Amino acid sequence: MAKVRIERDTLGEKEVPADAYYGAQTMRAVENFPISGWRVPPALIAALGSIKQAAAEVHASLGLLDPKLADAIAVAAREVAEHRLDDQFVVDAFQAGAGTSTHMNANEVIANRANELLGGRKGEYRPIHPNDHVNLGQSTNDVMPTAIRLAALALLPELLDALEALEAALHAKAEEFDGILKAGRTHLQDAVPVRLGQEFGAYAVAITHDRERIERAGESLRRIGIGGTATGTGLNAHPEYHARMVEKLSNLTGTRLVSAGNLFTAMQSLADPVELSSALRTLCLTLTRIANDLRLLASGPTTGLDEIRLPALQPGSSIMPGKVNPVMAEMLNMVCYHVIGNDLTVALAAQAGQLELNVMMPVLALNLLQSQELLTRAIQAFTDKAVRGIAANAEKCRQWAEQSLGLATALNPCIGYHAAAEVAREALTTGKSIPVIVRERGLLSDEQIAAVLSPHAMTEPGIPGRR
Repeated sequence: MAKVRIERDTLGEKEVPADAYYGAQTMRAVENFPISGWRVPPALIAALGSIKQAAAEVHASLGLLDPKLADAIAVAAREVAEHRLDDQFVVDAFQAGAGTSTHMNANEVIANRANELLGGRKGEYRPIHPNDHVNLGQSTNDVMPTAIRLAALALLPELLDALEALEAALHAKAEEFDGILKAGRTHLQDAVPVRLGQEFGAYAVAITHDRERIERAGESLRRIGIGGTATGTGLNAHPEYHARMVEKLSNLTGTRLVSAGNLFTAMQSLADPVELSSALRTLCLTLTRIANDLRLLASGPTTGLDEIRLPALQPGSSIMPGKVNPVMAEMLNMVCYHVIGNDLTVALAAQAGQLELNVMMPVLALNLLQSQELLTRAIQAFTDKAVRGIAANAEKCRQWAEQSLGLATALNPCIGYHAAAEVAREALTTGKSIPVIVRERGLLSDEQIAAVLSPHAMTEPGIPGRR
């Protein structure tokens, strides 16, 4: 049998693995919530470590905590922030409301590790106690909202970098494909010609707009309410604690943070994380649309549009030899659908707040932070393995452009909408090209036909033949 130690909390005795840094309250949570097997996101654990380190150092500077104890707590908390003790955070992601279980998991781990640094033994909580010292001047109710904000901010730079790389890759393709004419399509029907580069340029700008939305949402997360303690009043916290914590956390994390101002709002409302989640959802709608366009443009290759070729990454069928599928675009679709579902959970969790607290913070944190991590990795893979390797089938693009009934649109200023519609109808019925029918009907001279029905001219502003 595994070795255990006996700890005592306010509910009585509890067996805890002898070598564990966590304690009795964490063990009770493990036993109470054998739900999903999913652990709390590592970014949230790191944020808790930063908060505990900052609190210890601030309380020492205020004369409320013995410097020796504060130093040990700060070292142990820094190890948590550096992910060196992640394996000690064992509470299921679906747990008691507000995140008290995970918060006490952090307090116990840091207390036991700090006591160990001072020569003590796990489970004795001397001279450092998880509640009296590690949690001094704090409550789950102000720590967890702050941790969610810090964790989300910590994950943002990598996501934004991934989006910038995708933008750059799409812009590069826009330049590479700028001279390739193709049929435009609206309602999935023939429309006036465009250039393949114009399509890709539009994709790049759409990603830029989504990145900017996410950056703006991230700014709201900089408002933190640490120091509000249980309900926002700041009971049991030094009057200078909040301001000093904002400054200390900014320095420790390298992230610009500001006071929430009204600490009650910071605990009652989770609208700021919702704003970020909403921006991620909007990004997913854009990514899904682009991924689906690429799948459509690459369809075939012999029975579809076949205007672009995506990199061949793996065999696409267990029964059809030679089949290759657009796997990276499909993967991105799946991630986006998952993140959109996460956003619904975040929204429902945020509106479930009641009076002075929102107890649904654990599930909100799980879904928000998971969305950030999933999108970051999915976008990186999609950019590297799909977008950068896209090749254009210029000949097929040209053929579709020349056959498009959308060419008849350029005839409107010359012969009128009704006559142009008759030309288009005859082209569809007979299979003849638009220029041939115009010539046969004597509607325009050869010189006019060349100028008016130039597909390239149709991809720029103006009236073809009158420039």
